[in-house]
Amino acid sequence: MRHILSVLVENKPGVLSRVTGLISRRGFNIESLSVGPTEDPTMSRVTAIVKADDVSYEQITKQLHKLISVHKITDLTNDAAIERELVLFKVNAAPERRNEIIEIANVFRAKIVDVGRNSLTIEATGDENKLKGMEDLFRAYGIKEITRTGKIAMSRNSKD
Repeated sequence: MRHILSVLVENKPGVLSRVTGLISRRGFNIESLSVGPTEDPTMSRVTAIVKADDVSYEQITKQLHKLISVHKITDLTNDAAIERELVLFKVNAAPERRNEIIEIANVFRAKIVDVGRNSLTIEATGDENKLKGMEDLFRAYGIKEITRTGKIAMSRNSKD
């Protein structure tokens, strides 16, 4: 099963290494990893997508709780969560087909961030389905390069 783990940690050198090392030492692959400072500059939030059965996942979280630099662990797997990812697509764009590619980007509310002689670089954010849909359409034109951030996630404010 795919688990979305949000871990609030101290914003100090070596903390990310300890968190990811703990997960990988248990033999689990991290599908996606994102880390960044929070509203409190002394804290960072690590968002990790891990494939593990429920028993193994529980062991991972118990071990993470033992790390002094970990302050809070939230499992967003079954919560109503907002998930986003950033993707940059560099797409073959011959001058005669450029308008078609720009139209696709506009439909998905993506931005053209670089224009080359024979390519366009498009920035898009969204959930997995949206980005997969864009990728499928851009493949018809030829994708030169794709780069993605890790997913970030946050629980919805269902009680506000």
